[in-house]
Amino acid sequence: MRVVIIGPAYPLRGGLATYNERLARAFHDVGDEVRLVTFSLQYPSFLFPGQTQFSTEKAPQDLQIEVSINSVSLVSWWRVGNRLRREKPDLVVFRFWLPFMGPSLGTIARLITRNRHTRVVAITDNVIPHERRPGDRPLTRYFLAACHGFVTMSRSVLADLRRLHFNQPARYQPHPLYDNFGPLKSKSAALQALNLSPDFQYILFFGFIRAYKGLDLLLEAFADERLSVLPVKLIIAGEFYEPAAPYDTLIQQYKVEERLVRATDFIPNERVADYFCAADLVVQPYKNATQSGVSQIAYHFERPMLVTNVGGLSELIPDGEVGYVTKAQPKAIADALVDFYQNQREEQFTAGVREYKKQFSWSEMVTALKAVAS
Repeated sequence: MRVVIIGPAYPLRGGLATYNERLARAFHDVGDEVRLVTFSLQYPSFLFPGQTQFSTEKAPQDLQIEVSINSVSLVSWWRVGNRLRREKPDLVVFRFWLPFMGPSLGTIARLITRNRHTRVVAITDNVIPHERRPGDRPLTRYFLAACHGFVTMSRSVLADLRRLHFNQPARYQPHPLYDNFGPLKSKSAALQALNLSPDFQYILFFGFIRAYKGLDLLLEAFADERLSVLPVKLIIAGEFYEPAAPYDTLIQQYKVEERLVRATDFIPNERVADYFCAADLVVQPYKNATQSGVSQIAYHFERPMLVTNVGGLSELIPDGEVGYVTKAQPKAIADALVDFYQNQREEQFTAGVREYKKQFSWSEMVTALKAVAS
């Protein structure tokens, strides 16, 4: 089968690009011919909250990546769509995560399907975005209406599709493991790589920082006096995608500065293993969510997790087996953290993670995408 994946990929950086590149390898592993088509311009600079959209790492040598889509250029959409229409790939997989991408990806999809051969499916991270803006719904509908089928990585997104009355074939398939950040390493080696003291234990908050991810809730929870007497520090590893000043104010208010490890730049792929393997527990205190790639990195590195009971996060985290599912409230988060350390749960939950991670297969994602395309 000839497959094209359309979405972020090198030279763009971040979780979406990492996922799409790993998915391309999964298609290749089952014998398909695959290439990625990515953006020459993903976001105009005034819409991008981070430091840079582009990777500083070496280009992957095992993947065919075409850089050709300008998200704000109608000429680019027509050029890419019409070329793929003529080429007639068997399957085109779109990665859809933001209404802003609806016009470009929806137009390209419509042009491709004029050949009456290519099947177009989408991995829909969100159909109702975390941070809503006027016009989100019509932009999203424009893209979704152009697709033959969908795969969602949380049941809540699948339910959102049905609420929007899109009845094309759709399937829930859990986010596969992020197994491309290298092998596990010992905690002592990871701590040494990060120049962290082995006299402390470490909680990890990982990923770019936005309001819906609840770092403010975690900071308040971490200020709990029961935790303040434990030899535990909180690692904040990820780039701010909004002003840092409100978080600095909270850190001073809660008097937790001395108990933090700040790594608030973009974390390159080669350093991801160090942060996860240094941690006892990975915490995702989100206020709303659909699914999270952070969970799948934690599964790969066999780290227990704490997630809040929002969106689809709890679908992949059996409470009391691989970690905790709590309310999105500081007291509930603090209670779980205290239980984890006072009752020494790390070994128990790590064993659960090792067993539960076996179900998250990239080959199953490939199977799901082909199934909704047929």
